[in-house]
Amino acid sequence: MTRIVQLQNGATRSVALVEEPQLRLLTGINSIYELARAAAEANISLVELVQKKAGSEQLDYDAIYRGNSDWRLRPPIDHPIEAARCLVSGTGLTHLGSAANRQRMHEAKDSELTDSMKMFRLGVAGGKPAPGIAGVAPEWFYKGIGTILRAHGEPLAVPAYALDGGEEAEVAGIYFIDAASQPCRIGMSIGNEFSDHLFEKNNYLNLAGSKIRNCALGPELVIDPEFNSVPGTARIERAGKTFWSKDITTGENEMSHSLRNIEQHHFKFETHRRPGDVHVHYFGACALSFGDGVALMDGDVMEITFAGFGRALRNPLRDARGDATLIAVKSMA
Repeated sequence: MTRIVQLQNGATRSVALVEEPQLRLLTGINSIYELARAAAEANISLVELVQKKAGSEQLDYDAIYRGNSDWRLRPPIDHPIEAARCLVSGTGLTHLGSAANRQRMHEAKDSELTDSMKMFRLGVAGGKPAPGIAGVAPEWFYKGIGTILRAHGEPLAVPAYALDGGEEAEVAGIYFIDAASQPCRIGMSIGNEFSDHLFEKNNYLNLAGSKIRNCALGPELVIDPEFNSVPGTARIERAGKTFWSKDITTGENEMSHSLRNIEQHHFKFETHRRPGDVHVHYFGACALSFGDGVALMDGDVMEITFAGFGRALRNPLRDARGDATLIAVKSMA
């Protein structure tokens, strides 16, 4: 698998090929966005272009990963010119575990199925259609624009108006829309979708608002990942020790919707096929610490790993809750 990272040193940006334990800088490429656009315009594969651009300069990955270097990791995608042209979204109820968590969250008996469980069952029945057929549409939610993306090591903040904040260990698809309005999958990355589960628990109609939060990607983008059945681990570290952990699995074999069906229903909208735009789409989680009764605290570290997706994504939680500032609208009358 070809794994790449985005880096920054002061005002200098770069992209590097992961060659453990080193990073090999690409020459003449300042962002993964630029790399994807160049590959699309030249009609060559990303892997081929990465190999062509791989230079001789190498960096110590360990030092950068630990934060002990002038170089720092950036999220493995952004729109370097206009952050608002990076749309961050996701699909829920794609894993059996997510549906069970949602059912428990809304305190319904198995005989009294919630709308969430009904939607999940629709996905099981029709989320993996035959080629050339549109299957059942999955749940879809909006998270924000590119400014909400955080890199490995950067904190994920629980905002002042939130009730809580918790990890969602997922894989995210990363896409570029070419000049002909064709969606192109650049690759995939480990993701922490990070949501306000307590707010959602109060009423499932709060789901949309619970998702408008910062979230994390990385540290690596995998151009050609295996995505059939991908084992991983979600872990919460408190005061330097493991406080909670769970083995998790994602991938098409573990999901009620195929990747093709998820992508079809995301990109069927014309507004999601605007040339030059970037999309980050989270594919859903199978387990949450919140589902096990865990409430995260300030300073907890959320760590997510998936086999074949490179080094672990680690982000500390920062609790910024307090007296929320009321936002007043100014009339222009």
